Amino acid sequence: MADNVATQKLSIILSKGTLDMVYPAFILANTAAVMGYEVNVFFTFWGMFAASKKSVNKLKISPVANPTMPMPNIIGMLPGMTHLMTAMMSSKIKKTKIPDVYTMIKNAKKAGVKLNACSTTMAVMDVKKEDLLPEIDGMVGAATFISMSEGGQIIFI
Repeated sequence: MADNVATQKLSIILSKGTLDMVYPAFILANTAAVMGYEVNVFFTFWGMFAASKKSVNKLKISPVANPTMPMPNIIGMLPGMTHLMTAMMSSKIKKTKIPDVYTMIKNAKKAGVKLNACSTTMAVMDVKKEDLLPEIDGMVGAATFISMSEGGQIIFI
């Protein structure tokens, strides 16, 4: 990026807490940060699972209502299919040498990505500050995040 060009900004609203949603958010966040963008991630609703110490390493993938799964939806409802699909996706991720979710979050933090938990979601889901990963920069409301995102691109996942 040229010195005379204003810093580009990318804000990602992460509202989903499944592997197939969290990985794209952090692949984009890390890539944009390396490219010199100012990057903000806003964890809200189910995306809060990726910001939690208790669940960041336990994210799953849902085989139901996911039309790209290699099986009919009805089979995805069978007991054990979420575990099976999660194991298959995790294996593919590992073979591709993509870091685990928590490492992606730590890398994003090191690259300068600002990580914010939605304060409203925290209240709704009874998430406490001490439940959050240490990499989380703060707890902010929607108005603050919108202000932080002003003038930049916003991606909703």
